[in-house]
Amino acid sequence: MRIHFIAIGGSAMHNLALALEHKGYIITGSDDVIFEPSKSRLAAKGLLPEEFGWFPEKITSDLDAIVLGMHAKADNPELLKAQELGITIYSYPEFLYEQSKNKTRVVIGGSHGKTTITSMILHVLNFHDIEVDYMVGAQLDGFERMVHLTEDNDFIVLEGDEYLSSPIDRRPKFHLYKPNIALLSGIAWDHINVFPTFENYVEQFKIFVDSIVKGGSITYNVEDKAVKEVVEASENAIRKLPYSTPEYAVENGETLLETSEGPMPIEVFGKHNLSNLAGAKWICQNMGVDEDDFYEAIASFKGASKRLEKIAEGATSIAYKDFAHSPSKVAATTKAVKEQYPERKLIACLELHTYSSFNPEFLKEYKGALDAADEAVIFFLPESVAIKKLEAVTPQQISEAFYRDDLNIFTDAKSFHEYLENQDYKNTTLLLMSSGNYGGFDLKKFQELMS
Repeated sequence: MRIHFIAIGGSAMHNLALALEHKGYIITGSDDVIFEPSKSRLAAKGLLPEEFGWFPEKITSDLDAIVLGMHAKADNPELLKAQELGITIYSYPEFLYEQSKNKTRVVIGGSHGKTTITSMILHVLNFHDIEVDYMVGAQLDGFERMVHLTEDNDFIVLEGDEYLSSPIDRRPKFHLYKPNIALLSGIAWDHINVFPTFENYVEQFKIFVDSIVKGGSITYNVEDKAVKEVVEASENAIRKLPYSTPEYAVENGETLLETSEGPMPIEVFGKHNLSNLAGAKWICQNMGVDEDDFYEAIASFKGASKRLEKIAEGATSIAYKDFAHSPSKVAATTKAVKEQYPERKLIACLELHTYSSFNPEFLKEYKGALDAADEAVIFFLPESVAIKKLEAVTPQQISEAFYRDDLNIFTDAKSFHEYLENQDYKNTTLLLMSSGNYGGFDLKKFQELMS
């Protein structure tokens, strides 16, 4: 098949392009800008566009399909040409569904934890040499790509994102997968630029649960009030399998999971990650992996990229970075790190970077999110607010929203970087949280500083 990608450079899009090239498809693509690591990875397979921009002449009637990325606009010249020629146009999730119609689809959904849970499942299956197709939102150790597609594998494991499918398809991605086996980890209001109210956001998860194939199953976090209500109110003819956080203990900076064979040390930590682990265990059991085999494999799981990723360590200091940016994720991650190192001072730094985090009404959702930190720091760039065409947010608004009078707030990158570089990290844990890059902070230089 000949497939053309409009906006090939995105994290998800370029991984799908690489997966299809590996499968033997003829792939072309366009984009107006492509960053690393997408650029190098596409170049290595001969898929990097010769020049950046949109070129309608690339769209010809011999193409079998177009895959349209969210980065493109509805008036994209290549998209308009494809529509004119009547070429089949797929969003990213639509194309994944087409590739998996004859497989057992396992879909992991939730406002938080879905990347980690999907990663845990894939780690366990890979450990036991069980081959499956997959799509996950982070690069994993032992996996060449974030997307893998075959003709032969019976299962496909999909991370189910609730964000929109494409510029011309405003449905959330996870509405399109029609799972046989599903998981719902948590519901915490996010993406307010698309879902303006909590009720509207919750409705998307109701649709997801109702989209599960009749006779299928939903494994759900019974400790999450919104999840429990959504799943238990659904009239879909599916099996409902609740899970909750397993018993665990933290001793000398090590997390011990209670199992039938006794306490077992694991690499990940925090109540939210133990909850994720419980959900992953039930999904693996639904896929034929027994409990003992799951525990054997999960002991060596170190986490997904950018999820509580250790970036530096000294004699009495340690630093982590995490993708956490929404209120629930920030709170869970901060608590987890403090619980793991209770005797150490915790400096927690959050970069406000998303559309939601600059909205004055949504900011109130962050109340108490950094309470577990001994020292709490907020960094944001006023120009990021301006780029999103939002009203300026003041440091006072942020301080009031987080409900901390002692909040350190930085609004320029240089001052924030100097703050980080000049701290005494003796007997200290540093936690950096952002979906951005901390104003271009040099993490390699910082690693040398701490070690």
